[in-house]
Amino acid sequence: MKTAPIAVLLACSLLLGGCQKAFDAVMGDQVRAYLLANPELLEEMAAKLQEKKLVQQSEEARKAISANRAALERDPRDVVFNPGGRITVVEFFDYRCGYCKTIAPEVAALVRENPDIRLVLKEFPIFGGASDLAARTALTPAGRAGGLAFHQALMEERTLNEASITRLAAAAGVRSEAIAAALRDEAITRQLADTRQLAQNLRIEGTPAFVVGDRLIPGADMDALKTAIEDARRGPLKRPD
Repeated sequence: MKTAPIAVLLACSLLLGGCQKAFDAVMGDQVRAYLLANPELLEEMAAKLQEKKLVQQSEEARKAISANRAALERDPRDVVFNPGGRITVVEFFDYRCGYCKTIAPEVAALVRENPDIRLVLKEFPIFGGASDLAARTALTPAGRAGGLAFHQALMEERTLNEASITRLAAAAGVRSEAIAAALRDEAITRQLADTRQLAQNLRIEGTPAFVVGDRLIPGADMDALKTAIEDARRGPLKRPD
């Protein structure tokens, strides 16, 4: 059996569904035997398909980011660390997300050690309950004033519930009355809803998720995040000092 004709016929079969029955009748047994003898071909095809999907997903993410750039990077309602930084990193997170908690110390270190990194926090409480309460508390005026220290305290707390959030908030100067008001605050409710819609626009389904430039980084992938930041420093996002 010649390899090239079989490969061509197989490709034709996959691409031209209308010829499937005729192809199966004439070449089905030979192709099956060939694939059984050369299973690595299926692995190559699967790898190529996955590569194509990743390229397509990357392009879709790039377009979605471009279309939502202002909401991502310049929403005045967001908490921002290093507001004068040249490289904007946007993080979607939940205070009860285990992966968010794991990567939080490294993200905080990036902010402290790299003043050119402007970190935009997107409160995205996907677990509800205590997650929503923590997000609302962080968005109170006193919670915002607590800065990175209060953000880290919420991240470091392993068991977030009403009692622990109230305790951490009190230590940061957030009064219980402010927390109660935040639960009824329509502006905070709208901000959280807008963030959920933004995440949906970008097809973000979990936390953490980061956006740097035109790149979406799902999950707690610190290596990918650092690479994206370095690429941004060298690329079009770089500004002259």
